[in-house]
Amino acid sequence: MARYLISFDDGAMEHLHDELAEVGEAAHAVVEAAQKAGVWIFGGGVERQRASLVATDGTITDGPYPETKAVIGGFVVVDVPSRKEALEWAARFAEACRCTQEVREIMYDPLV
Repeated sequence: MARYLISFDDGAMEHLHDELAEVGEAAHAVVEAAQKAGVWIFGGGVERQRASLVATDGTITDGPYPETKAVIGGFVVVDVPSRKEALEWAARFAEACRCTQEVREIMYDPLV
């Protein structure tokens, strides 16, 4: 099985002010389905705040960099047998959250 990151950009749901409760219920229903299917690893929304950047020398600065156009607003990690199945879960989240989802495979690490 492979793990996939399914995510959406911060602000992707800003146009849904009056529908956020309904969107939350729909998203939680997909989470429950993923848990029951045994593919759920972890997920959640990312707080809207400035990120801290830690350099290789340990220096800490506020971020993100000004040229950053998008940051993650929420994500899910699933463990599924194929990219096709990851895309199917992403489609379910896209429908529930009413926003586009990005799907990326997480590199395999034999030591983890």
